[in-house]
Amino acid sequence: MERYRTAFLFTLAATVLLAAALVLVWFKKDWLAAHATPVIEAVTPAATKAPPPPVSGFPAKPDVVPVTLSPERMQSIGVTTGVVAYQDVHGEIRTSGNVEVDETRLAEVQIRFSGWIQQVYADATFKQVHKGEPLLTIYSPELVTTQNEYLLAKQNRDLLEQSTVPGVASGAAMLLSSAMERLKQWQIPERELAELEETGKVKRELEIDAPVTGYIIERAALPNKYVQPGAKLYSIADLSAVWVYAQVFQNDLGRVRVGNSAEITVDSYPGRVFRGRVSFIWPQLDPATRTAKVRIEIPNPDLKLSLGMYVNIRLDLPLGRQLVIPYSGVFDTGTRQVAFVDKGEGHFEAREIEVGPRARDDVIVLKGLKAGERVVTSANFLIDSESQLQAALGSFAPPAPGVAAAAANAPQGQVILEYSSVPATLHTGTNTLRVKLTGAGGAPVTGAQVSITFFMPAMPAMGMPAMRNVVTLADKGGGVYEGPGQIQMGGTWQVTVLAAKNGQTLAQKQFSATAEGGIQ
Repeated sequence: MERYRTAFLFTLAATVLLAAALVLVWFKKDWLAAHATPVIEAVTPAATKAPPPPVSGFPAKPDVVPVTLSPERMQSIGVTTGVVAYQDVHGEIRTSGNVEVDETRLAEVQIRFSGWIQQVYADATFKQVHKGEPLLTIYSPELVTTQNEYLLAKQNRDLLEQSTVPGVASGAAMLLSSAMERLKQWQIPERELAELEETGKVKRELEIDAPVTGYIIERAALPNKYVQPGAKLYSIADLSAVWVYAQVFQNDLGRVRVGNSAEITVDSYPGRVFRGRVSFIWPQLDPATRTAKVRIEIPNPDLKLSLGMYVNIRLDLPLGRQLVIPYSGVFDTGTRQVAFVDKGEGHFEAREIEVGPRARDDVIVLKGLKAGERVVTSANFLIDSESQLQAALGSFAPPAPGVAAAAANAPQGQVILEYSSVPATLHTGTNTLRVKLTGAGGAPVTGAQVSITFFMPAMPAMGMPAMRNVVTLADKGGGVYEGPGQIQMGGTWQVTVLAAKNGQTLAQKQFSATAEGGIQ
């Protein structure tokens, strides 16, 4: 029996010791949580990092909420607005290109017989020639032989045309016609044939004429050069109209249509605009630059546009009647596009929108806005920062039931809150923060819970996330509350000081404070 009693007492003692240890661990955890040094949490966008857990009742990422600004504040930050309206809009693409030959106005000079070039009249590249003007003379034994055959056939026809023998006269005429047809198939100029018919003499050298009017852009005709049938002697281009090839990127290609008007400018002629139209879009992209050629036809009567010239191009793209806002009215957060709608009397609503292509100084709105509304067109970044700040300050964990009503019914001016810091101007690193609470009659308020929240809105344009830091001050007696606070970055911080007691808000103060220094 004694043995069972000893075992029972031993077990009871062990249970008491274990319970005491658990109580000690619990109180130690609460004490560490209350006295832990707060740190600034950077809100990382979800696209690059999973959102961290909430700190001190804040959500992981402040959203945007409606903003109310005083007239003085709106004037100081330069708020302007624009109207959402339907308009006939035109987009544009600005690019560059080069002047090239209009291939439909290009001709080549070739011969259909062999021979030796004798004299060359068109003896320089880019020399202008006119249709029918002689380019060169050529000696060809085949040509001389065919001329002799023609003259002989003509003599036979004259002698035998009165013959009564069946088929003799018609045969002589057929031989003459065959010789003439051969000369025409060799494209002998008409005036040379007329001279052969009139004089009856064989010409040793025949002239080759220009088939079109234009400029010689290629020349292979040289004196005493032997040429074969099909040899290219000249390339002649009519430059009164040219082609310009614009380089258009792949993401803009879907907006370009055949018939779109274009304006061409060139540094050689400041202030002058050459106008044309898109006539063809290449169905192939350059894999290196991801661009496609867009061909523009440009009249060039005074030959100001030279082949190979580098030009600037502006394509005009009619987009029809669309709902548009000024392009500056779109605030791009990196993950979405937001417009701040002016509700009047300083009230602004942040609204997510969907936009289409840009139309010069405007942008097409596909979703989110209605005609007649007004949107902010300047100071969007500052309004977005204010919206994030108010969203963050309004995202504390909700108070216990009745707390908000009690705070609202508390007499104004019952508790005076005075804030100060050492040093007076905050700097990166550790700062001593101090709050003094004074009640009615100047009596100090003790036993309150005092916290100071520092918040800096995200700056998407600079790739910086939002930052916040909550500091809990300790009661030093005499209505004074003090504690260390870490500032991780220089700049302007939004500061909120909150004092509460027994679940009721005693006093609250909001202001901006500038910290000196860089990033710690």
